[in-house]
Amino acid sequence: MSMSLKDSIACSVLAFLATMASSNPAAVGGAGPAEPDAYDDHQHMMDQLGIRALRPGESGQNQERFTEEKANPYHDTMPDVLTMKDGTRVTRPEQWAARRAEIVEDFEREVYGRIPPNVPKVTWEVTATTDGNSAGIPIVTRTLVGHVDNSACPQIAVNIAASFTVPAGATEPVPMMLEFGFGGFGGGRGGPSWMQQAIAHGWGYGFINPGSIQADRGGMSLRQGIIGLTNKGEPRQPDQWGALRAWGWGVSRLIDFFEANPDVKVDARKVGIEGVSRFGKAALVAAAFDERIAVAFVASSGEGGAKLHRHIFGEALENLTGKGEYHWMAGNFLKYGASDPCMTAADLPVDSHELIALCAPRPCFISYGVPPGDPPWVDARGSFMAGVLAGPVYELLGRKGFGTPGNYLTDPMPPVGTLTGGELAWRQHEGGHTSGPNWPVFFEWIGRYIKAPPLPAAASTELAAVRSVERTDQNSRTAHAQLLDKARKGRIDVYFEGDSITRRWGALDYPQLLANWRENFFGWNAANFAWGGDGTPNILWRLENGELDNVHPKVIVLMAGTNDVGGSPSRGADDPRIAKVTAGIEAILNICRKRAPQATIILTGITPRNDRSANPTAVMPVIARINGNIAKLADGKTIRYLNINDQLADQDGRLYDGMTVDGLHLSLKGYQVWADALKPILIELLGPPADEDHAPPPTGDPSAALKQP
Repeated sequence: MSMSLKDSIACSVLAFLATMASSNPAAVGGAGPAEPDAYDDHQHMMDQLGIRALRPGESGQNQERFTEEKANPYHDTMPDVLTMKDGTRVTRPEQWAARRAEIVEDFEREVYGRIPPNVPKVTWEVTATTDGNSAGIPIVTRTLVGHVDNSACPQIAVNIAASFTVPAGATEPVPMMLEFGFGGFGGGRGGPSWMQQAIAHGWGYGFINPGSIQADRGGMSLRQGIIGLTNKGEPRQPDQWGALRAWGWGVSRLIDFFEANPDVKVDARKVGIEGVSRFGKAALVAAAFDERIAVAFVASSGEGGAKLHRHIFGEALENLTGKGEYHWMAGNFLKYGASDPCMTAADLPVDSHELIALCAPRPCFISYGVPPGDPPWVDARGSFMAGVLAGPVYELLGRKGFGTPGNYLTDPMPPVGTLTGGELAWRQHEGGHTSGPNWPVFFEWIGRYIKAPPLPAAASTELAAVRSVERTDQNSRTAHAQLLDKARKGRIDVYFEGDSITRRWGALDYPQLLANWRENFFGWNAANFAWGGDGTPNILWRLENGELDNVHPKVIVLMAGTNDVGGSPSRGADDPRIAKVTAGIEAILNICRKRAPQATIILTGITPRNDRSANPTAVMPVIARINGNIAKLADGKTIRYLNINDQLADQDGRLYDGMTVDGLHLSLKGYQVWADALKPILIELLGPPADEDHAPPPTGDPSAALKQP
């Protein structure tokens, strides 16, 4: 169908303005670009709305001004998620659909914008199919381009860039976790990437490039991309969609592809979405509006995401109505940042707890880090409060919310590192503005609600084969270099190896534990070569790459495997972790005997972990079976098996008070139990400790501010 004269003129004007913008780099830069003199999109929207002035937003440089005491001036205006507009109270599940429709209408009209009815069709093309390997598991990756029909306005081209990966040879469709990004992002510091974790749990993983849908800029960019294409190059109307909604629309179109192409082995009913920061906002918006999305992983989303607009702490509504970020939202949202005429967050008909509630009853995992990496600006508490307020909808629909008392103003936030809730879950990790440290917990949590098929037999065989895996993050590489240097210094008669449980005992960044280490092992020339977060493949790699070369210890103390086990419940006697971890520990023993044939190895059983609040001892049958297996690897001479678990926990694996600091890592009391069990063996093998010690100086976490105690 040919374009009308009006549409043709509009597209020609758009092309001219785009040319002007491209000739002026300042006009097409980051958030809040300077528009060409001929057009100011932000002002144009203000003119449409009759806004004469906007309030300035808070400055992220003044975060000491944020106080909880002053953060809730609008609490009396907080909308009740379970009260209809006519005052009817929602008390039965069958009433939720009508209330949900009211909330959707308010969010579409006033906050995120409506998707126009004339959005063009997307035709997907698979541009590449590539075989690969993810930590020993064969995979296949498909690269896609979604060509959006632009026949109505040929000057605007939109081609959605995406990719997805599934285990090779999958015979059943697998769940798929998508991330807003450009491929390879979202992992934590060290350890397997989130993509490797996904594959190991039987999931696929994928990426969708938000910038290929709609640029993350205001100004002229809103007359381009998918928003500009639907408007044929004309400016938005106040109730039309912003970038957050556009990015979510792109995810929906990729789900369309999975539905239409079952041969790619993606279960279109089990597609999740994850994002960090602005893309955390987009992930929550996508899941709220498209009920086909099976799970949302919403990381550090802040204002415009999970954070309550009415919680005046950190980034505020006014920060999203200025030129820098207004493009994320509907034009109507600007009204609530206006000083003339004056409107505030208290005038919003909805708040973010209702956005979270739109995800119910589907799983939703809200994630934050801690300051300073995840700064007060993102307002983690404001998001926790929103989750508390959304909980009653999950409960109404027969699911579980956070499980707190239910008063959003007074419910205390859970301790950092604690997973709270059911289908609606909350966890703050110890890292910064990232989802990375929460990925292992996420996959354990979502396994309760979304089941993945077993890995193909060929993949399972590959997984069982022990391969060393290098940790490629810079912090781990720096630590490896430091440990290599340590291995070449001093005299090392006792060589400790393992993960964070071992590392903390002799590390500079845990001075109290280091003092205990020195008290127990001074005079035996003991050195600690463990590294936090390591699984058995990572320890194996470090030993293969120089950390034990030419050290010649007389004793090696090894405890490894808890990171391979994780905290998810036992799946019975055939739980694949049992064979995998046993094989990994056996491989470490083999290389220790090869590199240090004269050493006696003291193999310590994996200690108990109760770090999953829902069922603290659920993983203990797996640990017990692994310990039973590795005990058989000891011959009582060159390899001695040591198990201290009966002094740390009862017969069910429930830890005694004070033995750990977090249900996993040992406390001073717990380390002393281990030391008391080791010292008689060391005396037998080495004699009493000497009056002098010649071990190399201790090291610590390179990322920490290290001060020798």
